[in-house]
Amino acid sequence: MLPIVSSLCSGFAPGAPLARSAPNAAVAARMAVAEPVVAAVGTARPVKKVAVGVIGTGLVGGELLEQLEACKASLAKQGLEITVASISKTKPAADGERQPWMLCDSEEGCSLESVAKAMEDPAAGEAGDFVKMADFLKETSPHAIIVDATASEAVSDYYATWLAKGVHVVTPNKKAGSGDLARWKECVAAMEATGAQWGDETTVGAGLPILNTLRTDLLGTGDQVKTIEGIFSGTLSYLFNVYKPGMAFSDVIADAKEKGFTEPDPRDDLSGTDVARKVTILARACGIEVDLASVPVASLVPAALQDWSPAEGEVLADAFVEQMRAYDDEKDALIKGADAAGNVLRFVGVIDVEKKSVAVELREYPRTHPFAGTQYADNICAFSTERYAPQPLVVQGPGAGAAVTAAGIFADLIRVARSC
Repeated sequence: MLPIVSSLCSGFAPGAPLARSAPNAAVAARMAVAEPVVAAVGTARPVKKVAVGVIGTGLVGGELLEQLEACKASLAKQGLEITVASISKTKPAADGERQPWMLCDSEEGCSLESVAKAMEDPAAGEAGDFVKMADFLKETSPHAIIVDATASEAVSDYYATWLAKGVHVVTPNKKAGSGDLARWKECVAAMEATGAQWGDETTVGAGLPILNTLRTDLLGTGDQVKTIEGIFSGTLSYLFNVYKPGMAFSDVIADAKEKGFTEPDPRDDLSGTDVARKVTILARACGIEVDLASVPVASLVPAALQDWSPAEGEVLADAFVEQMRAYDDEKDALIKGADAAGNVLRFVGVIDVEKKSVAVELREYPRTHPFAGTQYADNICAFSTERYAPQPLVVQGPGAGAAVTAAGIFADLIRVARSC
């Protein structure tokens, strides 16, 4: 079992302070919601039974299931009986869409062992229905939560229906929060009507407490947010943390690919689309009804390569790196210019709340700026507000990884379970 799970389930000292600014402290802050609360001697803690459905059995979903299983006893001591009553994944359908595929559906709870075997067998399980899944969970317990651990557009289409039924949603899936504005408004209206909650902390920064800091610590206490700036991509963070004058940018991309930072198609990272999604989510949290399509993005993919395809038999990522070599001089001029001015290059997302504007672009920052001190694949977010001035409030740490993301989902799940 991963150390982060062991730490969670062994318990923190109640009331122990957490320093958000230290590396990895954000993970501890996210997990602090699970601190054991000691009941008064002689009192019996009422048990709240919560039925959970998990959609997505990949790295993050599988890690979450392990963390849940490992912490059952600890959660029970806190008065929470969390039963994973339904587990499913999505499988390609004949029309190319993703369809529900149920691996488990049980009021008594799903066995991780049986689900693990089913995950290894492509033929296991049976066609399901995510609406019926929500109904089943609601019948099992009035406290029902669906965890969407996929990145599926099709699954996010169900959110409004689930929320309208009073089923809470916890997810790292950015599609609903940043996608179609009308669909997002429908989800908000459903929550207002039923009181259902949408735990989306991990859609921006994985395990980092970015959205909760914005909504609760800043907006929730009456602070006026002026601007939000951040490095919201682990891949792009790594690229510009490594890139120095004299290096070929194509070589840096190749290095990131070899280390597993890039998508199979590096353009998915270099395009800045993922950053734009996170900027859209943050902007909407600030009351700016921005549409993803209207976010200006200065893509790092040259126009000539945006619709390019590799030759037959070529590995896409390797072929793309070779194509990028023609643009090394262009990037070399940028990095040398920034260095000569005493600056660094960083690919950032920016929300100007006062002007109601958003942008995703490559910017220069002085070496004294917090963004200049990022390491490896750090994510970092700076909130400039009426209270936090002239220095911003900064949240920094690992913004990707299955264990960290699952821990963030788990913390959101516990927070919702306690408050529903």
